[in-house]
Amino acid sequence: MNIVPLKLNKYQHIVVLTGAGISVASGLPTYRGVGGLWTVGDTARVSDVEILKTDPQAAWELFGSLRKSVATAQPNAAHKALADCQKQLAGNQTITLITQNIDGLHQRAGSKDVVELHGSLFMTRCSNASCKLAPYADQDPHLQALPQCSICQSLLRPDIVFFGELIPASADWSTKRALRNCDLFLAVGTSGTVSPACDFVRSAKYAGARTILVNMERSASSNDPFDQELLGKAEEILPMLFKSGA
Repeated sequence: MNIVPLKLNKYQHIVVLTGAGISVASGLPTYRGVGGLWTVGDTARVSDVEILKTDPQAAWELFGSLRKSVATAQPNAAHKALADCQKQLAGNQTITLITQNIDGLHQRAGSKDVVELHGSLFMTRCSNASCKLAPYADQDPHLQALPQCSICQSLLRPDIVFFGELIPASADWSTKRALRNCDLFLAVGTSGTVSPACDFVRSAKYAGARTILVNMERSASSNDPFDQELLGKAEEILPMLFKSGA
């Protein structure tokens, strides 16, 4: 594959959006592709926010089990290439890494200040919105019994965005601010079908950014204004795209 490395010094404000496809080489499934998580059994229903009221045990059985499998996964070459890209930038350059993933692999690869649109699988919070318990790091899968809040005794829940919930306000604000100023936008390993992330490329294009898709398949929408589509494995393409010294 003939990939021309990006001349990073041409850009001041880079925005990278990643989806489940970037973690496939780490042994994790996609969500909507062939064999994706939402295509197996009852997982799509269990990922709806209403399940926290009707069957919280089912929610913990799904996401608790995911905690166990994701905990053993390792960052791959794509995650590491993005972390290395951050280190290449000059003092007047910025890169905002926005992920739809909840696996934490970007941080484990060394990326800093990652914007997690859908939360983190390894954070737990109280289901009572008025409770003062702060979200906390938590590796326990809670498969034996439903966990209760130490303050209000409400059920605890994974600190992720279920279907039917809004993106966290801080993540939404950080994303909109970055897209207003970006001059290079990359979408990596994402189907481009989930809102609001599916609209980010349009916002970037409106700001005048160069837009690139790195994915196994072409954009899901013929109207997406990607200037370039690089089709293939993210773990192969990104190291070449961000080749040091380019």
